[in-house]
Amino acid sequence: MLGQVLLAASRSPLARRAVSGFPVTRRVVDRFVAGEDAGDALTAVRRLTGAGLTVTLDHLGEETRDARAAAEAVKAYISMLDALRPLGLGTRAEVSVKLSAVGQMLDHAMALDHAGEICAAARDAGTTVTLDMEDHTTVDSTLSVLRSLRADFPATGVAVQACLRRSESDLRDLAREGSRVRLVKGAYAEPASVAFRRRHEVDLAYVRCLRVLMEGKGYPMVATHDDRLIGVAEMLADDNGRERGSFEFQMLYGIRTDKQAELARGGATVRVYVPYGDDWYGYFMRRLAERPANVAFFLRSLRSK
Repeated sequence: MLGQVLLAASRSPLARRAVSGFPVTRRVVDRFVAGEDAGDALTAVRRLTGAGLTVTLDHLGEETRDARAAAEAVKAYISMLDALRPLGLGTRAEVSVKLSAVGQMLDHAMALDHAGEICAAARDAGTTVTLDMEDHTTVDSTLSVLRSLRADFPATGVAVQACLRRSESDLRDLAREGSRVRLVKGAYAEPASVAFRRRHEVDLAYVRCLRVLMEGKGYPMVATHDDRLIGVAEMLADDNGRERGSFEFQMLYGIRTDKQAELARGGATVRVYVPYGDDWYGYFMRRLAERPANVAFFLRSLRSK
């Protein structure tokens, strides 16, 4: 119930003003967001990659309904990719893009063109792009953009939300050789008609989806902080004869850093999802909704002031 309330608040202008007005909010947000500008993000990249981790960078912003703002988001990504190039990290540092930040809410063709510009810049920098998945109303458009992009940029990845009832079927189409797919539980408030809502149902759906990916010929990106699901992923990888380098784990910046380090020490590829930028509110609220421990951390910080 609390999660649903927080997800609803993530789209509420009134809640945005209230939460943003708390004096300690910025300090708490810093746990989950690398900083407000590219310099802050690059500092995090150097620190994480120096510790043996890999990263994917998300310039925060979504549901853009202004063409100029969408173009500015593209410029921010290209600038970041230009800054990554001299670091020589290759695919150890990629970017994640929400299509709604680059024009999807305005025009499908605009989003495709803008995503293509980012993919071209990523290719020039020796790295890749993963398309984030947003709420269920954007899935068909996102997968259509993905298919178009892969004609010129075959390494383009995509996120799929296990909570959506359609996802297992979508993954059977996506789990092909060369395909990069990030499997997440899902962090949007979805109706029961299109999504599993109960935690155990989502967990079971995640395992079914994970099995499809591990049995397929693509490159699974297992995005979870759940020890049980990490164990299932490792078991399915073994059952399907997968080497360590044929899949990776992904975790969010600032969450379970000890587990990230443990998996990396064990030889797994671990990619940290690193968000940056000043449009942090929606991302922050979804992180609170995902895990009660995050809410407790926020409330303790409020009480400490």
